[in-house]
Amino acid sequence: MSFELPILTYSYDALEPNIDARTMEIHHSKHHQAYTTNLNNAIAGTELEGQSIEEILKVCKDKPAVRNNGGGFWNHRLFWEIMAPKGSSHPSGDLAAAIDAAFGSFEGFKDEFAKAATTRFGSGWAWLCVSDGKLEICSTANQDNPLMGEGCSGAPILALDVWEHAYYLNYQNRRPDYISAFYNVINWDVVAEKYKAAK
Repeated sequence: MSFELPILTYSYDALEPNIDARTMEIHHSKHHQAYTTNLNNAIAGTELEGQSIEEILKVCKDKPAVRNNGGGFWNHRLFWEIMAPKGSSHPSGDLAAAIDAAFGSFEGFKDEFAKAATTRFGSGWAWLCVSDGKLEICSTANQDNPLMGEGCSGAPILALDVWEHAYYLNYQNRRPDYISAFYNVINWDVVAEKYKAAK
């Protein structure tokens, strides 16, 4: 069984003006497609073929092609899932309570998450994870993620891509502006479902 490029549940222009259509098209159809193709090529004929992506990511540390492309495949899949055209302005219920407990307030969460995303040198990701029932924020380089044992120790439920290809056409070098815009397209209902499953 080979991995396939996930089909988006919204059009490329649906996240505008926060994320522009051209960036979305290139990001999904070119970058994510390349990670998917290269992952399939890297595991073909190996003991990893036929395993789930989560199983693969746990054992790929010493396999650079699998690590880079497997991480690229999984990271982007989560990234698309937790965004929506209108997003939802604020988490609610158990997730909101957990955010308040971990970061003091929703604004406290946004500040800490933005710091993780802004201070990631070069390319990488910012994450919100569930670890032992509690929330934590971290960042990873390149296409690494917490499932590989990098960054946070828990299960990722929210991801932000801070590779330049994710924002450069619209924001150029203004990564903080891109991070601020990202909050407008987060689907907190989906994040809440992931939080519930990971607790």
